Amino acid sequence: MGRIGMGFDIHRLVEGRPLWLGGIQVPHGKGLLGHSDADILLHALCDALLGAAGAGDIGSYFPDTDPKWKGASSRIFVEKAMELVRKDGWIISNADLTVIAEEPKLAPHRGEIVRSIAGILGVPESSVNLKARTMEKLGPIGAGEAMSAYAVVLLEKK
Repeated sequence: MGRIGMGFDIHRLVEGRPLWLGGIQVPHGKGLLGHSDADILLHALCDALLGAAGAGDIGSYFPDTDPKWKGASSRIFVEKAMELVRKDGWIISNADLTVIAEEPKLAPHRGEIVRSIAGILGVPESSVNLKARTMEKLGPIGAGEAMSAYAVVLLEKK
């Protein structure tokens, strides 16, 4: 028996903040605005894990109203979600992730992001797939004002 979870996140791009994606800092002139480090990829992954485990959502555990999480690394969120997943006897079969942004181009960073996420999840790199898409200059993402991410995970019982 397996369980599928899906996650999504979107944040505005602003000057003066570092850009964190998948647990690594990506060189770019802007970063994502948020209470934590605003790593949309890890936020979407956290929600996918929690959803597959039937354990709520990221806001239930890490509300943006709690000063404890101000500037926090989103790695913490995924690590907590993984504790809940493992506690209930689940293992990750695979994670399929998509970042939607006009820039920066993610191809040069793809391998490092996949390694980072596989390390956080404790799975082989072959269990993590990362894709990048643009919005063809449409909407706020297409105008370079925001970035979003989707994540889908498959959990299986040990």
